[in-house]
Amino acid sequence: MDVERKRREERETVREIMKLYCHGHGHRREPGQELCPDCQRLADYTDVRISRCPRMAIKTFCSVCPIHCYAKPEQERIQEIMRYGGPRMLLHHPLMALRHIFIQWRTRHGLRKQEKIR
Repeated sequence: MDVERKRREERETVREIMKLYCHGHGHRREPGQELCPDCQRLADYTDVRISRCPRMAIKTFCSVCPIHCYAKPEQERIQEIMRYGGPRMLLHHPLMALRHIFIQWRTRHGLRKQEKIR
């Protein structure tokens, strides 16, 4: 999978989990907005972090990355959001959730695709 596609998919997944969290906690949104202002700020922050990730080509998920790109307050907040929204993804976005589960399973069992060496 190319790096830009991986970035795009990670952004989409994080945004969907954030929407579940924001809506599930009854945060007030402006008409036509998907997220409340606080969640939108965090979503913008995660977009920047994902776009600048130096390990995107080799990592699976931010939670298992040895480099912590997020500042401590944002890291704690995103962990809270992931704990809430992650399990709910299976009901709301089953294909995204199953893809995530498959990647995690493949990584744990050492079945990651090897890059061709030229």
